[in-house]
Amino acid sequence: MSQAGSLPRWVELGLLPLWNLLLALLVAGLVVKVIGHSPMQALSVLLDGALGSARGLGYSLYYATSFIFTGLAVAVAIHAGLFNIGGEGQATLGGVGVALLALWLGAKLPAVVLLPLLVLAAAGFGMAWAALPGYLQAWRGSHVVITTIMFNFLAASLNGYLLVNWLRPADSMAVESAEFAPSARMPAVHELMASLGVEWPSSPLNLSLLLALAACVFVWWFLWKSAAGYALRAVGSSPRAAQYAGIAPKRQILAAMAVSGALAGLVGINEISGVQGKLTLDFVAGAGFTGIACSLMGRNHPVGIVLAALLFGVLYQGGVEVSFELQGFSREMVVTAQGLIVLFSGALAMVSAPLFAWLHAKVARHG
Repeated sequence: MSQAGSLPRWVELGLLPLWNLLLALLVAGLVVKVIGHSPMQALSVLLDGALGSARGLGYSLYYATSFIFTGLAVAVAIHAGLFNIGGEGQATLGGVGVALLALWLGAKLPAVVLLPLLVLAAAGFGMAWAALPGYLQAWRGSHVVITTIMFNFLAASLNGYLLVNWLRPADSMAVESAEFAPSARMPAVHELMASLGVEWPSSPLNLSLLLALAACVFVWWFLWKSAAGYALRAVGSSPRAAQYAGIAPKRQILAAMAVSGALAGLVGINEISGVQGKLTLDFVAGAGFTGIACSLMGRNHPVGIVLAALLFGVLYQGGVEVSFELQGFSREMVVTAQGLIVLFSGALAMVSAPLFAWLHAKVARHG
């Protein structure tokens, strides 16, 4: 049995990640001190910029929304024994699907009809883009990590081609599509609050956050409460044993990648329908890769992924404020701090496990 496996669940899922996060913050603080700044001042500015105002909180939750989608996508694949590193490409195709449907039907349908169709388009395009590597893995033996990385580049190229040659207005030099009709825009939180008579600062936060939370509930139900999720996790634990039990591993691989891609594609709703209001280049902006860190930090569970996504949302928004407020504190230093958190909470997550296992065994003997 592994060291982590010998720990109680509350230690493995709660205390150990918190300890790793504190270690990461400590090392990040030392780096900040070395470059000549006060760690406490940097932390204060970061937290105040991300959580100290309604506007900062809105931006933090906006970033977290995309990270929840991509984190869930990675988690579903991991439970099937796969490592979907193609969240960037699947999110890009989700945005393309949203844009094509919005430009086609935006002026013809009301928002109450169009917005659910946009959600289906985002999920469908992302699902199709992820199902292709799933098929290649299951029936052709092509490793899913290699194919999903390749499909990231293909998705970016396809998005650029469509924008330059098909979707860009004839009189525009900007590489972006035409503006969507108002019915194709996901309502922003500050607009909804204003309609209720509540003043709320403007931010990119929109109702995609509720969609992300609903996706968390769906993933929890699918993986742990449905027969399909049980079969998927069985293949992830032992493909040969699952096959002996009558489960078809190839179909489960395809299903896992399809569901994973659908979740990643929903980033297109948050970014394209909720914020941009048009298709643009590189709108995903690294959310697919951040989702990998969120999934690993959250132990591939929806609750943990939400908490990790909130952490990275705070780091993204707070990091922008730190780079503005502290002279000589560049954006690259903020990225370094984020990388340290990923290193300790993801790549080195189990390094501290033997210490906690020893402490737990010692307490148990004397208890």
